[in-house]
Amino acid sequence: MTQIAAKSKQKPFYKGLFFQIMMAIVLGIAVGYLWPSFGNAVKPIGDGFIKLIKMLIAPLIFGVVVVGIAKVGNIKTVGRIGGKTILYFEIVTTFALLIGLLVANVMNPGTGMNVDPSSLSTNEVDAKTNGSELPSEGDFFLNMIPDSAVGAFSSNSMLQVLLISCLFGIALVHISGKTAETLLNVLEKVNDVLFKIMGYIMKLTALATFSAMAFAVSQYGLGTLAAFGKLFIAMTIACLAFVLVLAVILRIYLKLSLWKVILYIREEIMLAFATGSTEAVMPQLMDKFEQAGCNKAVVGLVVPTGYSFNLDGASIYLSLALVFLAQATGVDLSLTDQLLMLGVLLLTSKGMAGIPGSAFVALSATAAATGSIPVAAVALMLAPDRFMGNYRTTVNIIGYAVAAFIIARWENLLDLQKANDVLDGKIAYQPKNAEISLPESIPAANEKAF
Repeated sequence: MTQIAAKSKQKPFYKGLFFQIMMAIVLGIAVGYLWPSFGNAVKPIGDGFIKLIKMLIAPLIFGVVVVGIAKVGNIKTVGRIGGKTILYFEIVTTFALLIGLLVANVMNPGTGMNVDPSSLSTNEVDAKTNGSELPSEGDFFLNMIPDSAVGAFSSNSMLQVLLISCLFGIALVHISGKTAETLLNVLEKVNDVLFKIMGYIMKLTALATFSAMAFAVSQYGLGTLAAFGKLFIAMTIACLAFVLVLAVILRIYLKLSLWKVILYIREEIMLAFATGSTEAVMPQLMDKFEQAGCNKAVVGLVVPTGYSFNLDGASIYLSLALVFLAQATGVDLSLTDQLLMLGVLLLTSKGMAGIPGSAFVALSATAAATGSIPVAAVALMLAPDRFMGNYRTTVNIIGYAVAAFIIARWENLLDLQKANDVLDGKIAYQPKNAEISLPESIPAANEKAF
């Protein structure tokens, strides 16, 4: 293990993924600003990168969750992990909504814009959302059940894949003998192969980051940052305040430093920031959390569930954006109006993942439900939304990390000593995709058969 750490230290800084991502972001911003037509042309590279990762997420989650549940071997423990995960997510996202409201009221980012809602068209918002609507509570839970097991994987529906994985893992626990052992071994080997493929895809990270940033800047321009400067500053302060809350929780409950956790997953944070996609880093995060001492079952349940329920960044954005829209259109929200809006947001902020233009759907649904803010005002958020997406995904990733450590500790499924050693740099992170060793029983002579 010390040899691995030594090799990691000898690696030149410019060969590190974090440095490459940072340079790709800077270069992408410059190219998008100076040559917007070229920035727009390279968009397919970033989109292709995300699609490559998405094609592996469903089978990866299935393998990780099933193996994790099978190795825990206790169905009650798995049920407790799921229940505590949902409870934790509900509490934390409520904090996120409250922080967004508080910062919006203190900073007043929309005051002085004096926008006439009648001058705004909802056509672009409709195009962005493809006419999607947030599901009702009943529909939300029914949508967790796929029409077919194959359909869940083909549609890449995270909660549906998670449901199938949990059922398969529970069934595997109840099957005794060599059958279960053989299936478990096969799944573990398949996971190794999938992580190896993920390693090939991740070699395109810097190129995909450059593409995503070049397109974002070419599409909306740096002028957007200036026009909505106060809103971006308010979002930055709200996100930092929420991260501070997470840091306090982690320090009090686990005696761990959130700053060290952020440094540990810095490549994933920057990639998610650049691409605006949490899916782009989900497999790497699951691997890193597991190597940092979190139990495989906890990681397999917390991260995919968080994709739908623990949208911390999105929660901050929704509450902040709605107050901003009210201020921008001259609507005076009373305390009662804001409390009503908070209650609606507690419902509309859940289940956003996978819905086209989910942020706009949630904003429109909340504005319509409260009746205080003109629904047409949501069109104001079209310009800054791409950059706001960078904030949302960044905070979501940090939220996943804290949740994984908290839930693992809550269930006594966290190797705290290993977590400290990894975060302190005493144990170097070794990607699963770095190397796959073949069984010694396969002789070299077998190569003649090919």
